[in-house]
Amino acid sequence: MATTSVKRSGVDRFLSFIEKVGNALPHPATLFALFAALVVVLSWVFSLTGISAMHPGTGETVTPVNLLSMEGLHLILTKMVVNFTGFAPLGTVLVALLGIGIAEGSGLIGTVLRMVVLAAPARLLTFVIVFSGVLSNTASEVGYVLLVPLAAVIFLAAGRHPLAGLAAAFAGVSGGYSANLLLGTIDPLLAGLSEEAARIIDPTYTVNPACNYYFMFVSTFIIAVLGTWVTEKLVVPRLGEYTGDEKPEEIRKSTPAEKRGVWFAVASMVLFTVFILAGLLPEDGYLRDPETHMVLRSPFMSGIVALIFLSAGIAGVAYGIGAGTFKNDSDVMKGMSKSMETLGSYIVLVFFAAQFVAYFNWTNLGLIMAIKGADVLKAANLGPVALMLCFVLVAAAINLVMGSASAKWAIMAPVFIPMFMLLGYSPEFTQMAYRVGDSVTNIISPMMSYFALIVAFIQRYDRKAGIGTVISTMLPYSIVFLIGWSILLAIWVAFELPIGPGAPMYMPGG
Repeated sequence: MATTSVKRSGVDRFLSFIEKVGNALPHPATLFALFAALVVVLSWVFSLTGISAMHPGTGETVTPVNLLSMEGLHLILTKMVVNFTGFAPLGTVLVALLGIGIAEGSGLIGTVLRMVVLAAPARLLTFVIVFSGVLSNTASEVGYVLLVPLAAVIFLAAGRHPLAGLAAAFAGVSGGYSANLLLGTIDPLLAGLSEEAARIIDPTYTVNPACNYYFMFVSTFIIAVLGTWVTEKLVVPRLGEYTGDEKPEEIRKSTPAEKRGVWFAVASMVLFTVFILAGLLPEDGYLRDPETHMVLRSPFMSGIVALIFLSAGIAGVAYGIGAGTFKNDSDVMKGMSKSMETLGSYIVLVFFAAQFVAYFNWTNLGLIMAIKGADVLKAANLGPVALMLCFVLVAAAINLVMGSASAKWAIMAPVFIPMFMLLGYSPEFTQMAYRVGDSVTNIISPMMSYFALIVAFIQRYDRKAGIGTVISTMLPYSIVFLIGWSILLAIWVAFELPIGPGAPMYMPGG
């Protein structure tokens, strides 16, 4: 009780205030609709001010685009459907959950969850979830649609508050987006953008996708430890006991039929893995890029969501046959349909969120903000540690108004990489600092593509929850990750450690 009193007098009071203010806002879908309307008005206001910025990559003058013009009106009307259907997370969520619905409908997920809860030591459960969240980034956004909701179910099954498990997984998946033991789909994408930006200064410069690997490797364990600490010391005490309506999965030993189903699922996954490896291991494998024979830029990496759907579907069907839970194809289709029933509120949120993001991109306001921020940073004339920490803060702040990591870097790289190259810092190092800033505020940014999905997941356990609940729950992770990662970055600079294979911190001769 003494601990609870201390929390209420400090951290918990502050977070409760944020939650109260945030949840007093309109429904998240309404809020995104209001944001979209506000962007339209701001586009008109800023277009009257004459504000502009020169793009360092193209030399072109960037000015605000007025969406209250005739052209803006036409754009809003003709692109409304495309904004919605083309919103990247929508297809990822729908396709992945169709496969997961098969696995859940067969009973496979429930059985595996019970096995995990029974086998995992209680003290390691949170660490395993955060660590798994970080590793899930290898498979692009699968962590958002699979691990985050599963972590809530696992915690509830273990007798703990489901939102603590959800928060721990979300912290690993999104807050730890720039940490991993393996390279993922984002690495070649960012490296390609960095290389193009570096060639503004040096036309022959190349950036390899593994350029941040050493820093990412160490960051994985730092984030897992920090995420575990925040969950256990700050989030769990604040949430208290769960008193909602959701019932936990029954923690009982598996029946013979369930065990047989698991063996069927394992056997199917072994065969599926053989199929994957046969397409990846040979130099001319059918899952590699047909021209370059690379894995990082291959159908395998770009088709991760399809592979998730297939693997979950195959394992679910195999389990259903083995356990006897699937009698015919109708049972399989029912599982897929049931998974879609839970997405009604998410689809509504996505519609308005997609319009907001599209409008903001059309106005050029984000690009102008990035260029102006770069000018201020350049004029500060700071030392290496202070300069990069300021850059981390700039990236973290911009991340609050622009969601996509690659879209942001496509704008910021031509601004910052040439500037830092002229100051003696390598493009790889600049990219590394950007990734730290981009990650730490993901979990509190409404602009993050999957933020609406997280709100929908939380509302399953707390119907009164809203944007304020998400931000107040995740803010401690954001602050602690920022501090921890900044210290690690300072250590890296102080000892001038290599940040990845063939990737120095400073420019040659710098």
